[in-house]
Amino acid sequence: MSSAKVWFVTGASSGFGLHVTECALRHGDKVVATLRRPPMLAELAAQYPSSQLLVLKMDVTEAEDVSKAFADAKAHFGRIDVVFNNAGLGHMGELEGTPEEFARAVLEVNFWGAVKVTKEAVRFFREENNPQGGLLLQNSSMMGLIASQCTPFYVAAKWALEGATQSLSMELDPAWNIKLILVEPGWFRTGIASAALRAPVHPAYKESPGVVKFREWAATNPLEPGDPAKAAEAILKIADLPDPPLRFPLGRDCIASVKNRDDKLRDVIEEYGHWSDGLDVE
Repeated sequence: MSSAKVWFVTGASSGFGLHVTECALRHGDKVVATLRRPPMLAELAAQYPSSQLLVLKMDVTEAEDVSKAFADAKAHFGRIDVVFNNAGLGHMGELEGTPEEFARAVLEVNFWGAVKVTKEAVRFFREENNPQGGLLLQNSSMMGLIASQCTPFYVAAKWALEGATQSLSMELDPAWNIKLILVEPGWFRTGIASAALRAPVHPAYKESPGVVKFREWAATNPLEPGDPAKAAEAILKIADLPDPPLRFPLGRDCIASVKNRDDKLRDVIEEYGHWSDGLDVE
């Protein structure tokens, strides 16, 4: 792999997708920036030649869009070194109060769309790149590790992506030289919350402490602690790791939450682990 990588970024119009695109370009890499509305990147496209930046229309929920974008990337740059599988859709609403169409839309983008890109990325790395290989960066979330109230279907999509990616990591032939990393950012100022699908509070939950606390917090337009531009720099460093971990928590809030979860689970195992003694077939 040359020092100048070719990146394929989904959801490049905003948030992590835009910041990673800009960061990679500043570092001298080449980028295939994909998004549903290419005019949103007109200003950025004017700053870089086509030999460094290719902007393509792609909806991750459309299989034909995905396969065409990868083919166009191959025709333009000859290979892809890193796929940043980032396109996402947020939502807010209690599990009982979220309309089914909202829930399905979130799963369609955040899980099934990500799966479409994943399958094409793996195929491309194996069958199109010469030599074989590449890195698939799955932009998961702290919520892929720690659930949150009022976001049940976003959480479900990220947990599903985490599980599917871990299974895939166990299936890949090492000879293909394909690496997988689940990047798990905490709260960063990406704008996903403001663009989220929102359902009104379910009447039964209007006085539920967890729901009241979360919705009051969300209504104040909170300033998330994480800077996405700095996260993009970290993501580029992650992409350079020679032997990366499967999971990469990013952000102090994510790290603290994971440690707290693991401590609680360890306490449960220590207290109740002996209940599993003698359960094997004799």
